[in-house]
Amino acid sequence: MGKLPDKSPDADVTDFLSKVAATANPKAAGRKGRLVFALDATASREPTWDRACHIQAEMFSETAALGGLEVQLLYYRGFGECRASRWAADAPELLRLMTGVRCLGGQTQIRKVLTHAIRESAKGKVDALVFVGDAMEEDIDRLCHLAGELGLLGAPVFLFHEGGDPIVRRAFEQIARLSGGAYCPFDSASAQQLRDLLSAVAVYAAGGRQALLDFEGRRGGGRLRLTHQLDRKK
Repeated sequence: MGKLPDKSPDADVTDFLSKVAATANPKAAGRKGRLVFALDATASREPTWDRACHIQAEMFSETAALGGLEVQLLYYRGFGECRASRWAADAPELLRLMTGVRCLGGQTQIRKVLTHAIRESAKGKVDALVFVGDAMEEDIDRLCHLAGELGLLGAPVFLFHEGGDPIVRRAFEQIARLSGGAYCPFDSASAQQLRDLLSAVAVYAAGGRQALLDFEGRRGGGRLRLTHQLDRKK
């Protein structure tokens, strides 16, 4: 299988944020945004787990002024274990839930993640599904079908890929495309990049596209450069 062309981290961030910004405003006035936050908690992710937990809990910090954000933690690990938390409405609660999880060897269960998000969407609007993982060991056609269902429900999937496996990358990119979401790789050296990107998705879920533009404006360009990318897309 041929090697994917190399892309700089900045180019990956640019592509990701352009796709986030291009999605429609998902949030109706008068309610909190809802985001399902799914994690691969299998053994391969253990070296970066604790640091990632703290980064991921910071998603709330940019959303309080937008009416708030509710996050449901979903993780899989071990032999068929896939669990969802209650909806959390603040960073300390999410961090407490996340730090109580320990990695355990097992195969990926991305199908269960996507199916869960579809079920939650039937109960109440889900504005986004975030998935953080490093592997994919399932039937890609089935996953793509579920991703398409989420796209029809207006629940885009934003996938953060730890590691450089090209087969996983292709799978995650297809899931993102079919759901109307976006894909971005990261590694153990890109903690600030992951923090910025997760904050951007949280802002999108809590306040929609305009809130995302305002978020970039407050950052003064910086690493995200979202306004510049939006202007280029016009």
